[in-house]
Amino acid sequence: QVQLVESGGGLVPPGGSLRLSCAVSGFTLDFHAIGWFRQAPGKEREGVAYVSSRDGKTFYADSVKGRFTISRDNGRVTVYLQMDSLKPEDTGVYYCASRTDYTGAYYFESHEYDYWGQGTQVTVSS
Repeated sequence: QVQLVESGGGLVPPGGSLRLSCAVSGFTLDFHAIGWFRQAPGKEREGVAYVSSRDGKTFYADSVKGRFTISRDNGRVTVYLQMDSLKPEDTGVYYCASRTDYTGAYYFESHEYDYWGQGTQVTVSS
């Protein structure tokens, strides 16, 4: 059974940092692409960071490039999102999502993912 569980959200002042974790079970990250998405109140869900299957290449939305880092552990059971220099506009519920992939491709749209975690709230405010 595929499961994704996010953790690590919270309240942080502008300029602060948080590290989100996405613990996965029921599959191996070698054959699953992972994306981190976020959704602010009244806004559509948007993708912020992606890691491909196989060799774990990474890709970022322009809004977070240089501030966020996506990575996966050597055991291939956890994906992280390190968020630095946080801004109020980073506030939202953050979700990790996965889909089976054997090609190492990127998937940028939420509808391309099959499995989702429950989300974790990130609030950036003074």
